[in-house]
Amino acid sequence: MTRQDKRTRPRNNPSIDGIHLAFSWLTILPFRGPRLVDRHAGAWAIAASPLIGLGFGVVAALMLWGMLAANLPWQLAGVLTVGALALFTRGMHIDGLADTADGLGTFGSPARAQEVMRAGGSGPFGVATLVVVLVGQALALGALAEKQMFVGIVVAIAAARVSVVLACRTGIRPARKDGFGALVVGTQSWALIGTWIVACLFIATMAVSNSPIHGPVVVVVAFAVAFVFTIHCARRFAGLNGDVLGAVLEITVLLIAVGMLLGN
Repeated sequence: MTRQDKRTRPRNNPSIDGIHLAFSWLTILPFRGPRLVDRHAGAWAIAASPLIGLGFGVVAALMLWGMLAANLPWQLAGVLTVGALALFTRGMHIDGLADTADGLGTFGSPARAQEVMRAGGSGPFGVATLVVVLVGQALALGALAEKQMFVGIVVAIAAARVSVVLACRTGIRPARKDGFGALVVGTQSWALIGTWIVACLFIATMAVSNSPIHGPVVVVVAFAVAFVFTIHCARRFAGLNGDVLGAVLEITVLLIAVGMLLGN
C-alpha cells in the first residue's frame, strides 16, 4: 500500500463504531458493526450500552403505561414487558443468566464449570434461576407501573447496563482468550464507570416521589451486589465470560425493581 493510499483511505470513528457495535450486539435492530471487532471496539460498545438500557427502559415504561391504560391486569402487563425485553435482546441476557447459574451449581474445576456453561442446554439450576428472576421482574415491573412509578422502571433497566460496565472494569480478566468476554472484560475505566453511576443516581432521585434518597440507595445496593457477584464469578470461573455479564444485568433489573417497591 502506497503512502497516498494510506492518506486517502477513510478512517472510522472508534466511538461511532462502538455505538454501532453495541446496537448490533445487544439489540435486534438492524445495525451493522465495524468489520474489525477487537477489544478496542468492544470497549466502546460496552461503554455505550447504558444508552441502550435507557432506550429500553423508556420503551418498557411506555409499554406498561399503555397496557394499564387499556385495562390489562398489571401482572399480565409485567409478563408481556419482560417477554418483549427478551425479544429485543434476542434472549442473550437470559441465556447468560441460565448458563451462569448452571456453572455456579457445578462441582469441579473452573474449566469444568466453563464446559457446563458452554454446553448449550439449561440444567435444573439454570431453569430454576430463570423462573425466579423473570417472574420476579415481571411482577416487580408490573407493580411499579401500577403505582405510577415509571421512572423506577427506566432506572432499573438502564442501571442494569451500567452494572455490565462495572463488571467489565479494569482488573478483571476474561475467562477465555476467545469469545465475547475476551473482547470486553477488563476494558472499562473507573472514570467512565463513575460517570455512569453518578448519572444513574441522579435519575434515581426522581424514582420515588416521597423520598429522593430511596432510589439512589437502592441503586447503590444493587451495584454493590453486582460488584461482589462478579468477584465471586471471576474466582469460580477463573475470569469472566459473556454469560456472567448477562446474569449481572438480569439480576440488577430484579434487585432495583424490587428495591423501588419497598415501603411504597
